[in-house]
Parts: sequence; C-alpha cells; structure tokens
Amino acid sequence: MSDRYINGTGNAETVQVDIDAATRRLMLALDALEAAAERRRDADRDENELASRIQALGADRSRLADELDGSLVKTRRLERANREIAERLDIAIGTIRAVLDAGEDE
Repeated sequence: MSDRYINGTGNAETVQVDIDAATRRLMLALDALEAAAERRRDADRDENELASRIQALGADRSRLADELDGSLVKTRRLERANREIAERLDIAIGTIRAVLDAGEDE
C-alpha cells in the first residue's frame, strides 16, 4: 500500500483503480500458477509413461535373453548331433569303401 492510503489521502476512485489493477495481477498470477501446475502434471504423466515403457522394455529384454539362451542350448545340441552324425557317416563310408575294395581284390 502506498502512503496515501495510510494517510487517508486516496480517494475512492483511485482506490478502486488500484484494487482492479491488483485483482488483474492476482488473476494473471493465478492463471500462471494454474498453467505451471498443468505443465507439472503433464511432466509427471510423461515421466510415469516413460517409467512404464522402461519397465516393459526390461521385461522384453529378459524374455529375449531367456529365448536367446534357449536357442543357444538348442544350437549347441544340434551342432553336437551334427558332428556325431558326420563321424558315423565317415565310419560308414570307410566301411563301405573297405568292403568294396575287398570285393575288387577277390
């Protein structure tokens, strides 16, 4: 408040103008506060959505890691089986050649 209100020298019209100006400033401040609160709510909502997405990505990563581990185990089993089959084929081929060679020698 200015000195004129304290001293009682302000007239009613001036007081009303000052009150109107203060009311406008208050309304602007309240609008700014409301806008800031809305931005904060939006930011919090975005943060929560991001946290949910990160959690979902973590779950997907874990699932994919488990699937990859299972695939690696299966691949190793198939490679081992493939080697065993190749060895057996080599033995069978060697045996067949030996039989054919023995048949030719007779």
